[in-house]
Amino acid sequence: MLLLGCIKEVSDYELAVSLPNGLSGFVPVTQISDAYSKLLTQQVAEGELLEELHSLPDMYSPGMLVRCIVTSAEKSADGRRSVKLSIDPKKVNKGLSSTALAAGMLLSGSVLSVEDHGYLIDIGVTGTHAFLPHQKAKNYIKAVKKGPDLKIGQNLNCLIVEVKNEGRVVCLSIDRSEVAASIATERQNWALSNLLPGLVVKARVQKVAPLGMKLTFLSYFTGIVDFMHMDPEKSMSYSPDQVVKACVLSVHPTSRAVRLTLRPPFLHAGGAPRQLPGQRMGAVLEEATVKAFYKQFGAVFELDDGTLAFARLKHLSKTRKSFKPGAFKEGCKHKCRIIDYSLMDEMCVVSLKHQVIEARFLQYQDIHTGDVVQGKVLSLKPIGMQVKVADGIRGLVPSLHLSDVILKQPEKKYNIGDEVKCRVLECNPGGKKLILTLKKSLVQSKLPVLSNYEDAKPGLITHGFVVCAREFGCIVKFYNDVKGLVPKNELSSEPVSCPDKVFYEGQVLKVMVLKCEPQQERLLLSFRLSSRPGPEDKWKCTPKEKQEVKYQIGEIVDVKILKKKDNGLEVSIVEDEDNMVAWIPTLHLSDFVATSKLLWHCLQEGDILPRVMYLRDKGEHIILSRKSAVISAVQEEQVVRSFSEIQPGMLLTGYVRNVMPFGVFVEFPFGVTGLAPKVSMSDKFVTDTKDHFVVGQTVIAKVISIDEEKQRVLLNLKVSECSSGDSAAESFALLNQYFKELKEIRDLLRRGEPSICELVPGKRVHLVVQDVREDGSALFSGSSVTGLTVTATRYHLGDKNIAPGEKRKALVLHVDALTSEVYVSLREELLKQRP
Repeated sequence: MLLLGCIKEVSDYELAVSLPNGLSGFVPVTQISDAYSKLLTQQVAEGELLEELHSLPDMYSPGMLVRCIVTSAEKSADGRRSVKLSIDPKKVNKGLSSTALAAGMLLSGSVLSVEDHGYLIDIGVTGTHAFLPHQKAKNYIKAVKKGPDLKIGQNLNCLIVEVKNEGRVVCLSIDRSEVAASIATERQNWALSNLLPGLVVKARVQKVAPLGMKLTFLSYFTGIVDFMHMDPEKSMSYSPDQVVKACVLSVHPTSRAVRLTLRPPFLHAGGAPRQLPGQRMGAVLEEATVKAFYKQFGAVFELDDGTLAFARLKHLSKTRKSFKPGAFKEGCKHKCRIIDYSLMDEMCVVSLKHQVIEARFLQYQDIHTGDVVQGKVLSLKPIGMQVKVADGIRGLVPSLHLSDVILKQPEKKYNIGDEVKCRVLECNPGGKKLILTLKKSLVQSKLPVLSNYEDAKPGLITHGFVVCAREFGCIVKFYNDVKGLVPKNELSSEPVSCPDKVFYEGQVLKVMVLKCEPQQERLLLSFRLSSRPGPEDKWKCTPKEKQEVKYQIGEIVDVKILKKKDNGLEVSIVEDEDNMVAWIPTLHLSDFVATSKLLWHCLQEGDILPRVMYLRDKGEHIILSRKSAVISAVQEEQVVRSFSEIQPGMLLTGYVRNVMPFGVFVEFPFGVTGLAPKVSMSDKFVTDTKDHFVVGQTVIAKVISIDEEKQRVLLNLKVSECSSGDSAAESFALLNQYFKELKEIRDLLRRGEPSICELVPGKRVHLVVQDVREDGSALFSGSSVTGLTVTATRYHLGDKNIAPGEKRKALVLHVDALTSEVYVSLREELLKQRP
């Protein structure tokens, strides 16, 4: 089928073409012309760029009219129709022969080669040589502004000026004024077998009907003009026998049906239809007025600016059953959204569907870098996962971004059709390129999105992912392909000799910007966040010299809480005339990590914390600690004050500063740091270091060896090696400390959450069943558990069948004060054991 189309978008590999009646198709780069395909093949074979081969965007631009022939029309798995087209003159003009050529004919041609006096043009007619003199091309070249010459593969509207040697040689013109004035006449002997779209003809109205009209042209041809292609200004005034100017839109080869348009921009060959202003695409219009309703096609609306829009039948209601024709009488008003623009119909395409009006994304332009989007898994390939974000919008999750760790068998984690939550790493609407990540650390990150070098201000802390770890350091990438270097000395507070063994490709880490040069696209980064406070951590401290004189490491002070922050408490030292401000990190509130978090949760601004120890001062702010074991070690002088005091075999109390894949770094009071390698970490076999230790955990470490030259200490953290002898007494002392701190937390909780303090494991309570979930677990309520979430798992319901509203006796198993959750059991064997 031959059609007149208008180029909508141009990429390096295809032309997206708008076709009549709101349809669209694609011209692959291989369907431009024979000469262009030859150059492409040559370039691929030689592996070098050819000077005479120009990219499609160099030759074609949106708004150009082209004659196309349909090469295939396929339906994809999701029911969408994909129409492939060709603009190759050999296919478009296949109905023409050299004997049929006549002066005044207008047809498609493609530049074959550049000669001294003009251009050889491929018009797709066997045995005919077509020549275009420079004189007849210069006005066109000047107007199009695509360079000083025409390029091989450029598609042109060619007017035959002269035919020589019975059609074996023709002279052409592409002069805009000559082309625009051309009209197809009977003298040119057009036949149905070679009639071309784009021809402008004089036609006579034969019959006028509600959905269009019938015309006769070129003596014996008949054609149809549908309602969308009447001139909107004159649509009501057409009458039989009226003579009108029309343009051929399409020619069907088998049915021989010819469709025409009477819209003004097409009535001059080489004209261009009106474009839609960019800001209108996706606009939601509260009131669009129905102009006409066609029960087989859809409805035409008048928009707020007076332009016309068309909604297909399926876009008028959610389902066919819910469709009410009565709502589309002339004058009715509806809310709609512009979802497309048909260049060939010069008409907006709208939808009245609620889900389309409410949709977050309609086109690639609506998506921004850093957006969190929901998608559906379409396919899994070696390069990654294809995800459908919305109708017509697809993205790629590269294999590196399928998870926080590299997945060897992604098909075990993801299935086709799964809903996934992704974050946009890169979006290029022009190339319809959307790159996504499924890494939870990036998707859930609350830190700023770094998508250009201009935003990379020194001190900015954000999440990035490692793309390369080498001897010199790590290359870290962010959004929109922004990348920077973390040099070796900025990888950690402790020396890292082999970065490639510590860091892995795809690892998500927090980084801080040290320096940025946007013009050179150079970025210097650091993983050492704790050693340099961000802008929010500037503490109001008295000068360092003054602090050192007043307080010594190990000194015990009482403090008052000034402010609670995400990672600790800002406090002032009581009985200090200078109102000195200090900092207690959350992990230094207790020897026990879980208790530290609970304490932070329960404490309030204004509370007094007694017996807190001065731990260190790095010049930025004073750090205090409330870890009992660390305080005891300092008070009992079981510490080393400098590297020179360390001896192999010593048992030292410290806290985990960093957990790395190769081992654990432990810090001791007075600033000495040591490393416990993976083999010396635990009595059990260590697969993942993070399964054994967490940052902030208090530990007793045994010194294995020291390297004075490199100032390094190697430690052993195995429980069997780190006992002083009386392990039972040590264990009871630790338990005693733990219960003492739990009692303190209970007393603090009584202030704000008294009900949770009364609930202790083993207590019997009377509850009412609220809900039974799909997984078999149940939710309860009751006067003794007001404001708390009370749950029993399927196992702990025993063999009882319960229903909402029933009263039940239950036994408290566990109370989580942090989340206000209580876990209970209804099992008889547990309830019987309690009085």
